[in-house]
Amino acid sequence: MYFPFLAEAPEFPRAVLDALRQPLESGTIEIHRAQLRTALPARVQLVLAANPCPCGNAGSPDTALECHCPPSVRVRYQQRISGPLADRIDLHLTLNRVSRVARSDPEHAAPTSAELRARVVRARERAGERLRGTPWRVNAEVPGRWLRNSEQRLPRSDTAILDRALARGGLTLRGYDRVLRVAWSIADLAGHEQPRRDDIAQALLLRNGTES
Repeated sequence: MYFPFLAEAPEFPRAVLDALRQPLESGTIEIHRAQLRTALPARVQLVLAANPCPCGNAGSPDTALECHCPPSVRVRYQQRISGPLADRIDLHLTLNRVSRVARSDPEHAAPTSAELRARVVRARERAGERLRGTPWRVNAEVPGRWLRNSEQRLPRSDTAILDRALARGGLTLRGYDRVLRVAWSIADLAGHEQPRRDDIAQALLLRNGTES
């Protein structure tokens, strides 16, 4: 597993970014030449970072950093990450500029790296136990058809929010499956036997980029 990080992603040529679609979808890269055809492993966990505009000040809370980019420039900048590529990205997080020095609050201390690691280890153990006897080890490897058609299928009352998004075109079937996989990871982190309605809603919010 590789963990590439592309900072200022819209600055990369669009053709380069779109070349990531295949490894993100299948975990492999296929090379075709006149007398050669081969597939190489390329399973990655990709992280992209992007400013909201070329100057990076759009939406800034500081009046001294006002953005002067025309709206059309902002739109073209954001569209450098194509829809098909964005559809293969599971989590979209909007991070606002820090407008003041962060102060530690002893009553609401952030978890340490060791505590977070322990939660992740426990979650992976739950997933591994559930997937025992299958070809997969972690939620990210599970195909959507298995989640939708097997004994792991969730009640329609819990997936209603996803079904509505799919029906109105706000979510592709690929996106539907990716939300389900994230929901299973959220449930594993929370210690739930299976994703609940709130877990699915949170996974959908994270995909739409409305949490920060």
